Amino acid sequence: MSLLSLIAALLLEQFKPLEFRNEFMRAFARFANKLERKLNAGEYKHGLIAWLIAVVPACALTVAVYYLLFRLSPALAWAWNVVVLYMMMGFRHFSHAFSGISEALKIGDADHARQLLSDWTNQNTTEMNDGEVSRLAIEQGLIDSYRHVFGTIFWFLILPGPAGAVLYRFATRLAQKWGDRDQAGADQFGRFAMLMQTLLDWAPIRLTSVSFAIVGDFEDAVYCWRSQAQAWTNYDYGILLASGAGAIGIKLGEPLHQDNTLKFRPELGIGDEADADYLASAVGLVWRAVLLWLFLILLFSVTHWVG
Repeated sequence: MSLLSLIAALLLEQFKPLEFRNEFMRAFARFANKLERKLNAGEYKHGLIAWLIAVVPACALTVAVYYLLFRLSPALAWAWNVVVLYMMMGFRHFSHAFSGISEALKIGDADHARQLLSDWTNQNTTEMNDGEVSRLAIEQGLIDSYRHVFGTIFWFLILPGPAGAVLYRFATRLAQKWGDRDQAGADQFGRFAMLMQTLLDWAPIRLTSVSFAIVGDFEDAVYCWRSQAQAWTNYDYGILLASGAGAIGIKLGEPLHQDNTLKFRPELGIGDEADADYLASAVGLVWRAVLLWLFLILLFSVTHWVG
């Protein structure tokens, strides 16, 4: 059932993709904002309570509905899996942005490419050249593919029903909303959200990086992972980006012209400088990794059934 649910959700999203910030996730964001306004007193325990209120009831309800439908009919439970996965996953979220940026760069419309990238990443891109736009787009695409596809799939397979998909996507959203402001240490509210994100990411981000190596340039991916990942600000994302860059055969990271200064960033990957053509290579890498995961899930399912 898990494999068929994943395939159906991926196909449904290809034919009718949801918006990047769809109404369901916007509603959750509003709920998270309301929790923060009511509970944030700058302490760790308040963030823990808010996280539990935001995530645990949603996961429990998802599981309850799944088992209720399963008692009525396995087909209904399968359909529930597909619906929840469709709302939680988002392969087209990043591939659509990739396509727009790539096409704009190929026809020489750098201003439009920068605007698309800014809308996607919420960063100032007005000073970036074509190479910097390509690098940042590939980096964001690899991270988004992990968040919206691989991380979601992993936890969907681990927990009963579609609860794992809900857990991972909600936890990721809370870490983005509450965690970034806590890096200076003044506000403790988002620390639990960041801790949970780190714990939930540990296994799937490494499996995703291994997948990139298998379907890409294995030797370069492993070399970049081992020698470059620790230099990135976020070590887990450093693993993901370094292995992805090595697998594709390009350089990521490196300085960016942004906010009237040159922002230093470590170099990730080896090989060519990123350009518009490599955006398509990045999408191809992600698709091959997705197919690898589906094949392994099929192999495990058949082995389990035979056993």
